[in-house]
Amino acid sequence: MRRGTSGITSVVIVVGMASMLAAVVTDHWAVLSPRVEKLNATCEAAHFGLWRLCKKSIFIVEADPLGKGCGPISLPGAENCSYFKHFTSGEEAEVFEVKTQKEYNISAAAIAIFSLLFMILGTLCVVFSFGKGRDYLLRPAGMFFAFAGLCIIISVEVMRQSVKRMIDSDETIWIEYYYSWSFTCACASFTLLILSGVSLLLISMPHMPRNPWETCMDAEPDTLE
Repeated sequence: MRRGTSGITSVVIVVGMASMLAAVVTDHWAVLSPRVEKLNATCEAAHFGLWRLCKKSIFIVEADPLGKGCGPISLPGAENCSYFKHFTSGEEAEVFEVKTQKEYNISAAAIAIFSLLFMILGTLCVVFSFGKGRDYLLRPAGMFFAFAGLCIIISVEVMRQSVKRMIDSDETIWIEYYYSWSFTCACASFTLLILSGVSLLLISMPHMPRNPWETCMDAEPDTLE
């Protein structure tokens, strides 16, 4: 039973780690759209992640029946990406920094880094637990994976608040937004890493005897001197 559970847990861990890495390194957490003033003209939509902002010039031929924003972002157009100012300098990054509240972006990125560190520590514990008599390493591994999941969901919430403040601010041009596939990967990694952490903790628990007398029968008999 434990071997089957361990195999399923290993698959969940791998998928959770892949989702985590995809969320952290990609730039499709949220897509922002400005108002379209007129048709047969170019507008700029944007998508961003933890580290950089990408703006895309889209030529609008017909109005969006679901709203008045620029897009969808999947339409062809010239794209220009730049890292945020707290990593590199640049005019585009400077404008973005003013619009998004710098402390939100720094906090989300820093928490995501902690999540990656916990994930690496959990992976090392799992690898070293393969040795004979090292099953006890599964307990810290489970805790590290659970901490990684908690950190990434906190980063998700910080980014969500950042987007909300941008949309609500009168200083921004964005009127519409939606969360994209990088955001979904982050939420999926939270669920998978929490599940894998709990599973590792359960697997590492000592075996409970099926019958109350198993422990007594396994005990060594006393010897008379």
